[in-house]
Amino acid sequence: MREKKYDYLIVGAGLFGSVFAHEMTKRSKKCLVIDKRTHLGGNVYCEQKEGINIHKYGAHIFHTNDKRVWDYVNQFATFNNYINSPLSLSKGTLYNLPFNMNTFYKLWGTKTPEEAKEIITEQIAKYGTKSPKNLEQQALSLVGKDIYETLIKEYTEKQWGKKATELPAFIIKRLPVRYTYNNNYFNDIYQGIPIGGYNTIIDGLLKGIDTKTSVDFFEDRADLELLADAIVYTGKIDEFFDYKYGQLEYRSLRFEHELHEIENYQGNAVINYNDAAYAFTRIIEHKHFEFGKQEKTIITKEYPEGWNRSKEAYYPINNDRNQEIFKKYKEASQKSKNVIFGGRLAEYRYYDMHQIIASSLTKVEEISGSER
Repeated sequence: MREKKYDYLIVGAGLFGSVFAHEMTKRSKKCLVIDKRTHLGGNVYCEQKEGINIHKYGAHIFHTNDKRVWDYVNQFATFNNYINSPLSLSKGTLYNLPFNMNTFYKLWGTKTPEEAKEIITEQIAKYGTKSPKNLEQQALSLVGKDIYETLIKEYTEKQWGKKATELPAFIIKRLPVRYTYNNNYFNDIYQGIPIGGYNTIIDGLLKGIDTKTSVDFFEDRADLELLADAIVYTGKIDEFFDYKYGQLEYRSLRFEHELHEIENYQGNAVINYNDAAYAFTRIIEHKHFEFGKQEKTIITKEYPEGWNRSKEAYYPINNDRNQEIFKKYKEASQKSKNVIFGGRLAEYRYYDMHQIIASSLTKVEEISGSER
């Protein structure tokens, strides 16, 4: 039998695949990374225009409490001290996120934590329920009516394309309520944007590794599988098994990028547009991620959309029906010889960037340990 050219064929050049390829290459394994897009980096890919790094597939803000992961990414890039402090526009008024004392002051004129707590507690008692049956009931039980109707309801319905009363309660497991005047969206110790954009990390991870873009695994599957002893698959798990147990559901996104001949469009990197009157959910002004001083600016409007096989899948819809289907695919994946499944689409779960990196590192360690 002819010897395979590679130890691993890695399908998908996002963070999971790139970290895996980097670590296995360090262990003297030969890897080939392919991606159906025209570029490497998956959803963290940045495109530079007018001297601005554009987050092509939506805002990506790195944040983690995991020092191991933080130290790992800092091998490849220097991070700035960007702090995510988004705003939300509702009925013509801008509110701070996450829900904090600035938000409560705008809503009710409260100036102390006790005043705000009293209003929220009263509204939870009046509008909440002990056993929420849907997202609306869950939100009312967590933060009360005013916050829900002003800053959650219409945004969430746009995001998921369904009424809040039709969405399962578990989508909102908790809502951060902060009784301080702190607009930092994340509680994580480490946070920032890589100076020069995320491509610096991907380039560092894949340096010296064979890569091919514009290659669709499923169009040439038989020949590609002959190239390597094992496959690392980061795409949609149901597609890998030819949808034999049914099609999983996702939400998709559409991005509209606009160049404006002004220095500053909105004064903040991220502003949510809560009202249903706007089809998009937020506007991103990319230069603010890196404190840019360019004469022009580029913004991106983010539109949530229903998903079909011709669109990119961004968010798994983890309701009971889809979880039952996914269980079957997961069982099939565990029986698949010489195939490793990893990442958001292959594991059908929402991952932040640091979680994907940690997951890939763990998988490498498991394989390396079993080989030893």
